[in-house]
Amino acid sequence: MEKEVKTEINEKGVLTITLNRPESLNSLNYGLVMGVISAFDQAHDDDNIRSVILTGAGRGFCSGADLTGGGWPNEEGWSAGQSAAHSMEIGMNPMIKKIVNCPKPVVNAINGVAAGGGAGLALSGDIIIASKSAKFKLVFGNQLGIISDVGASWFVPNLLSRARANALAMLGDDLSAEQAEEWGLLWKTFPDNELMNEAMKIANKLADGAIEGLKAIVHSHDHALVSTLEDQLEYEKRTQRELCDAPPFREGIMAFLEKRKPNFRNLK
Repeated sequence: MEKEVKTEINEKGVLTITLNRPESLNSLNYGLVMGVISAFDQAHDDDNIRSVILTGAGRGFCSGADLTGGGWPNEEGWSAGQSAAHSMEIGMNPMIKKIVNCPKPVVNAINGVAAGGGAGLALSGDIIIASKSAKFKLVFGNQLGIISDVGASWFVPNLLSRARANALAMLGDDLSAEQAEEWGLLWKTFPDNELMNEAMKIANKLADGAIEGLKAIVHSHDHALVSTLEDQLEYEKRTQRELCDAPPFREGIMAFLEKRKPNFRNLK
């Protein structure tokens, strides 16, 4: 499990999580998925970690499920559908929930192909950037006759549109990183050799921020996707009631009045 996912923390409190099965384009086997879950548990529990980068080793981000079996625990006699559902229940779905619900800001740096379930994993972060050579590919329907999973069936239509999600998933066409940027699927693209430096700049900036408030921004946008305007206004009121009584807000006000940069680290 350790060899399939590498982790490193810098002096700013940025945890870099690297999918480390480059020989298979970081396909999702049992060890890799459980390694990602473990790494995000670390991000959740360690107060020294203030932001996270998720990326892949080698020439691809993630090629999706390991179709050679992947080492998932199965019961004898299970059908392919039963085995798939079990791997989703114990691994794939918890992994996406760990990332989405991480209390620290998450930057996904997509360094190459993100296909199948790898596309869902790629879109799970709070801020998504990609190398110019990266591409997204929803192969589920076109090649396998199944629906998008690992969150892709939610992320793609919500980030793009039903029309574009349908065509991408039904036709299986490649979506280049630059087209994905133009359509709004991700934040920015960068030359391949600059991707990780740019990811670290973003993660360092987030690590210096009021991370509770930054994550509250993400949650407010997710809430808006399933809410009416009236419901969202009530959500804003409830959330601001809590955040305006929290130490980061007081520090931000004092920094503004004192004409200095706020220090959101180690607030009591």
